[in-house]
Amino acid sequence: MGEKKLTYRRKIVKQLYFSKMVSCADLSEKIEKSLPLTTKMLNELVEKGYVTETGYAASTGGRRPIMYSLKPDIIYVVAVAMDQYITRFVIMDMHNRYVTPVEKIELPLAGNKDALKILADKLDDFINNSEIDKKRIAGVGIGMPGFVDATKGINYTFLESGKGIDELVADKVKLPVYIDNDSSLIALAELKFGAAVNKKNAMVINVSWGVGLGLILNGELFRGQTGFAGEFSHIPLFTNNKLCSCGKSGCLETEASLKAVVEKAVEALKNGKLSILSHLPSDHYELALEAIVAAAGKGDKFCVELLSEAGYHIGRGVAILIHLLNPSVIILSGRGASAGKIWQAPIQQALNEHCIPRLAANTGIAVSELGYNAELIGAAALVMENYERNTSKHYTIHDTEEHEYAINN
Repeated sequence: MGEKKLTYRRKIVKQLYFSKMVSCADLSEKIEKSLPLTTKMLNELVEKGYVTETGYAASTGGRRPIMYSLKPDIIYVVAVAMDQYITRFVIMDMHNRYVTPVEKIELPLAGNKDALKILADKLDDFINNSEIDKKRIAGVGIGMPGFVDATKGINYTFLESGKGIDELVADKVKLPVYIDNDSSLIALAELKFGAAVNKKNAMVINVSWGVGLGLILNGELFRGQTGFAGEFSHIPLFTNNKLCSCGKSGCLETEASLKAVVEKAVEALKNGKLSILSHLPSDHYELALEAIVAAAGKGDKFCVELLSEAGYHIGRGVAILIHLLNPSVIILSGRGASAGKIWQAPIQQALNEHCIPRLAANTGIAVSELGYNAELIGAAALVMENYERNTSKHYTIHDTEEHEYAINN
């Protein structure tokens, strides 16, 4: 098939993935091609069974257009979500549904020179064990903490490498690989599928072992001059003499991150603090956090206070964001979203105390429904964002009757 036609079809697949359902006229506008050409190609995809008609759009007074959606199983994406301690793998279809169980491995990143090799080896095993034909996988998206240059494929904080991380992993798994900062991908997930859909200006806070931030400005992700915008964790708010992971002291992260919550809880319980928790594993942050959130959900006063204190500190940082950027909504997402509405009251209290009322009144506080899955969904979306431009040497589609897909026929 001609390269132009292949590119057009990839554009259609990409837009259908992000739109879920769309009319032919709207699709034509999104891919910036004429209506007759879009209609012709869309009909071909319907005939081949890759796109389905899903009924008519809601009535607006005129003739209702037919709506189209992508069949979920025409291609798949591999999504990888990393944090400082845990890495998760899953394969998803075009409706962002898991087609494999989520595989979770312990992979500490700090000071671990073997982390990148372990990641590549484990990921390769996971893909091979899935028994999904690689010709049906569009690529691998990886979200990771740290200062990530997505263009060069470099993480300046973790995963030491002699060349781009994406290239090294692609060499192993023989698929296109894309990397980005975890908070940026969480914001991408919220923008495309979550609480920031149709929002022009929104701040997505990744409450995790740090306190990340994804900025959505004028309906698009804002990355800054060098791609490092949103280092919310390192706003210097405190004179607590606590060393931050960045090497400075007094950063927001030192008081408001989930890591700080766990460390405070472990220390307080050792000193006899009253709680339904008798002890916490000081060497396993993941298990400790799960126990704290579960206890808070049962009304444990100590755990509610811990999370509320962190929420208040996040709210102080949010007040700065509101003064600078005047967003319509602040979205709490990522791992910490599992604590739910516990966050909202202390954040609102901080805004009441530290934010100009006229500005704060126009900014909502929302807890993401995507939550801990947001990074995985964002990693999948990263692959599809790059789908039409994918010319990776690792991705060669064979034109056979057995593997006749919409993207190569």
